[in-house]
Amino acid sequence: MNLPFFLARRFYKSPGKGKRISGTTLHIATAGVAAGLAVMIISVCVVLGFKGEIRSKVIGFGAHIEVLDMNAVGQPQYFPVRPSDSLIKQLERTENVHHVQRVSMTTGLLKTDENFRGISLKGAAEEYDTTFLASYLVEGSLPRFSASEASADVLLSRQQADALGLRVGDRVYAYFFDQTLKMRRFRVSGIYQTNLAQFDKNLVFTDLKTVNQLNGWEPGQCGSLELQVNDYGRLDETNSRVSRLIAGQVGLGTGVCASYTIEELYPGIFDWLSLLDMNVWVILILMVCVAGVTMVSGLLIIILERTSTIGLLKALGADNTMIRATFIHLSVLIIVRGLIVGNVIGLGLVGLQAAFGWVRLDPANYYVDSVPVLVNGWYVLGINVATLVVTTLSLLAPSYLISRIQPAKAIRFD
Repeated sequence: MNLPFFLARRFYKSPGKGKRISGTTLHIATAGVAAGLAVMIISVCVVLGFKGEIRSKVIGFGAHIEVLDMNAVGQPQYFPVRPSDSLIKQLERTENVHHVQRVSMTTGLLKTDENFRGISLKGAAEEYDTTFLASYLVEGSLPRFSASEASADVLLSRQQADALGLRVGDRVYAYFFDQTLKMRRFRVSGIYQTNLAQFDKNLVFTDLKTVNQLNGWEPGQCGSLELQVNDYGRLDETNSRVSRLIAGQVGLGTGVCASYTIEELYPGIFDWLSLLDMNVWVILILMVCVAGVTMVSGLLIIILERTSTIGLLKALGADNTMIRATFIHLSVLIIVRGLIVGNVIGLGLVGLQAAFGWVRLDPANYYVDSVPVLVNGWYVLGINVATLVVTTLSLLAPSYLISRIQPAKAIRFD
């Protein structure tokens, strides 16, 4: 058996006269490592959960990739595209693309007797993936999306409905301004709520046929094609394939058509999410430093407590390297115990939050009503390994204190 490890285990369990090493020292060192690790795990899981939640909402309102006329960015009601069935099938067969849907947009005004509100009206065809909208539907039902039949149903957000004093089943007038004023009377079929104010404030859903009629477009035209992908990590690669595919299409749009990723269409949101990574790095560095300082302090105290033992080992012929290795092994045992406790606390709290959502947030400020969490096993493993390595390396320098201990004086040390 490895002698330093054997001695470290003996010191850790029942060294000397049968007494354990200082309980206070052991508990403080363990608590420092455990607290630091728990905070790191919780921080990473919360940031991953928050980023994932916001990203999924933004993508839910649009798609991973959007194909449209380049001139339509910012004014979608003026530049339609005419995708052929063959193009749509080619896009659906593109690697990593799992769904393609037609949508159109226009802008207008909802008005009641007491109030009015500007809106962006989004029309969807029958192939529209309603999973996202259905998951955030709080009242009523979704409109019947269609490219061939117009309905009078709209889906409003809770924010819009409250501002206009509308409920499911109510009628509301909408006005659309182009070269002429157009008016439509809609029925509120349902109400959704995502708490993402940028979209809840403006976006109203109806069928594609209605929006195309308001825009004065011909059958077969739409505002854009939305593409959903399987692997978000390959988004840019997939967008490049889509760009090459539509580059050779003649008559797709009135001008030059292009494909844009969701990150290109909403750079402000995704840049803001990227800034959260910097906050996580700051927390990780601080917590690793806390764990390292705690272990260094603990090691120094243990060395002072075991000065007479160190002197005895030297008198028996042990060299400084072996004794240093013994105390490093002892410290690693303490670190591992702290890691176990930290994982139990950190993952336990994350699991409770995921199951019950006890920690609530103001959706007006944070866009979610409870703290979202997401556990990534590789991230958790990386944090554990990094903490173990960094804290162990931080112990090398103070362990050299052992070489300054003289056997003759140390044996008399009490």
